[in-house]
Amino acid sequence: MNARTAGAGRQGTLRRRINLPLLVLYGVGVTVGAGIYVLIGAMVRQAGVHAPLAFLMAAVVMALTAASYAELCTRFPVSAGEAAYVRAAFGSRALSRLVGLITAVIGIVSGAAVSIGCAGYLREFVAWPIPLLVGLIVLGLGVVAAFGILESVVLAGIFTLIEVGGLLAIIGAGFGAGLDFAGAVPRILAAPVDYGIWSGIAMASLLAFFAFIGFEDLVNIAEEAQAPVRDLPLAIALTLVISTALYVLVAVIAVIGVPAERLTQSSAPLSVLFREIAGISPAAITAIAIVATLNTVLVQMTMAARVLYGMARQGDLPAILGDVHARTATPLLATAIATGATLVLALTVPIEPLAEATSVATLVVFAMVNASLIGLRSAGRPVAAGAIRVPLWVPVLGVLTCLAMIAGVLL
Repeated sequence: MNARTAGAGRQGTLRRRINLPLLVLYGVGVTVGAGIYVLIGAMVRQAGVHAPLAFLMAAVVMALTAASYAELCTRFPVSAGEAAYVRAAFGSRALSRLVGLITAVIGIVSGAAVSIGCAGYLREFVAWPIPLLVGLIVLGLGVVAAFGILESVVLAGIFTLIEVGGLLAIIGAGFGAGLDFAGAVPRILAAPVDYGIWSGIAMASLLAFFAFIGFEDLVNIAEEAQAPVRDLPLAIALTLVISTALYVLVAVIAVIGVPAERLTQSSAPLSVLFREIAGISPAAITAIAIVATLNTVLVQMTMAARVLYGMARQGDLPAILGDVHARTATPLLATAIATGATLVLALTVPIEPLAEATSVATLVVFAMVNASLIGLRSAGRPVAAGAIRVPLWVPVLGVLTCLAMIAGVLL
């Protein structure tokens, strides 16, 4: 045992406390919280009645990268997974450090941006200054993240059940409202012949792609999963399937049950659905939005802390960031840095351009993950027992689709 390992043993280690249901709740919570609650109006504006089809197309594209993550997380079930994949494939510490830092920054910036949105919702109930609310949100969730991974994931799971419950209320109300699904669904899913319509669907699919971002956070808590090789690929797949089903069903009800102009002209299109389809009061809508945004902030800060921890353990950052508190079994310094950076960004930096930049950064990381799997396959690296394998064309198409998405965002 070397000195670093011995020190880690004295400091404590991460504990494997997260089972499959909690992994799925964790993945679905951050994915849905950043998706349908924000994008449905823009989707309908671009694709009209074909918005559900755009969600399906985006899900198929995202499934390519999700499959690459699923194989790689069984090969390397460690925190800071993306950095580990890149280093194993290309043998470059500089490249792995860059990818790992980009991943951590994505979590921090996303947490900062969403914390501002959460504070805006909270002001509907408490007329306190936004900076004060942001501070309470970030610091409060930072304490939860530091207290323990099981506590963090259980709280995230409760938040997930609430935010998904809001969507299920819309879906249930839609099916109970006598909407003409039999007549509308074939029209929604029919392939249009007009190029202009296809262009709108393609643009909507580009937007919808970002509604599925979040599943990748799962790989960065691999060292705290009870059975990572078995459960992480299944959790990634279930997260994608559940999110797709929710998105498509809500989008179908939206385009059937509410005039398109009502959705596209509203700054809170999901609120229109809540009121008109589910009959839920504005206060309940705001409360669910608060829960959804709190969930996203908690998960993103937890993910960023685990990336910093994992990079330290891999030698890409100072070793002290890899220390784990013996009682809480969490990397306290890494968590404090992630929390502090989130708070500073939320309070001092115009968040909109940073949030837009994270979209491109996420696609860059996705492209590197797919490229890493191609590199490992080309090098003939052995596969550990229990690891899954996907066809080689999956990461190849994954790289191409990520590059196409980057071009679509930049152009």
